[in-house]
Amino acid sequence: MFTGIIEDIGTVHSLKKGKSSMELAIRSEKILEDVHLGDSISVNGVCLTVTSFTQSLFTVDVMPETVNASSIRTLKLGSPVNLERAMSAQGRFGGHFVSGHIDGTGTIIKKERKENAVYYVIKLEEGLSTFCIPKGSVAIDGTSLTIFGIEGNLLTVSLIPLTHQDTILGRKAAGDIVNIENDMIGKYIIHQIKKSDSKPGLNLEFLAEHGF
Repeated sequence: MFTGIIEDIGTVHSLKKGKSSMELAIRSEKILEDVHLGDSISVNGVCLTVTSFTQSLFTVDVMPETVNASSIRTLKLGSPVNLERAMSAQGRFGGHFVSGHIDGTGTIIKKERKENAVYYVIKLEEGLSTFCIPKGSVAIDGTSLTIFGIEGNLLTVSLIPLTHQDTILGRKAAGDIVNIENDMIGKYIIHQIKKSDSKPGLNLEFLAEHGF
C-alpha cells in the first residue's frame, strides 16, 4: 500500500526485455536506506517487488500483464522514474490509498502554466473516467493528485511547484503516456452497486428511497 507521495526520482540503470516481460535495475540511493528482499516499491505508480539490491541499485521483475497495461513498456536506459516505498504504519498519510495496481494509461494532450500552478489535460483510456469525480483523487505515475475537472474522457489536474519539481510529471509534455490508478474506494463502491443492481429489490432506486 502506498500514499502517492513520491520519495525520489530514480533512473533506469539497465533493462532486459523478454518476449513480453522485463527486468529493470533502478538507481536510487535514497529509496534503499532500509530495503529488504521482497519489499514493494512503487515505480511510476506500479507496485513491483525487489528481487536484489546494492547500496545504490535495486532490481525488479515486470510480468507480461504489467508491461502491457502500463507505461513501463516505454522505459529506456536513463529514463527517470517516480519511486515510493510501501507506507509505514508509523508514518503520516499525506496522499490517498494507492495500491500500485494500474487501471490503465492516459496521454497528456495539454500542459499549461497558470501563475504558480501547471495544469495537465490527460486523455484517459476508455472506461477510466467512470471512476473520476471533481475534487476526487487519482494517482498519475504514482503521484497522488486532485481531480480539477473531468469531461468525457478528458481529465484535468494541477501541480504545485514542489510536485512539478520533485516528480517526473514535471518533465513530461504533450504526447507522453502516464499510468493511471483510480481511487480505490470509488472502484469498490461502483463494483458493489453494479452487483446490487442484479439482485431483486436492491438497486440504486431502493438505496435512494432509504436515504443512502
